[in-house]
Amino acid sequence: MCYWKQWRWPRTKIRNLLVLGVPLKAAIQHGVSSLSYWRMARTPVTQQAMSNDWLRAQGLLSIKDLWCKAQGYGPAKG
Repeated sequence: MCYWKQWRWPRTKIRNLLVLGVPLKAAIQHGVSSLSYWRMARTPVTQQAMSNDWLRAQGLLSIKDLWCKAQGYGPAKG
């Protein structure tokens, strides 16, 4: 949701979705959508484009992994 909000303009959203491998038609449909940031974050297109691996590569931490570490469990799987 934060990345979607950060991208702000439809043109930027479309360009970034295309860079992340989304087909042109789907990128345009989602980029110009007037749905809320949270609803757009829950669409399959944005979830596939901004996968957990991509988010990890961006430097974001997994709350699930942090919680498991704090509780003394091994690294979270899945």
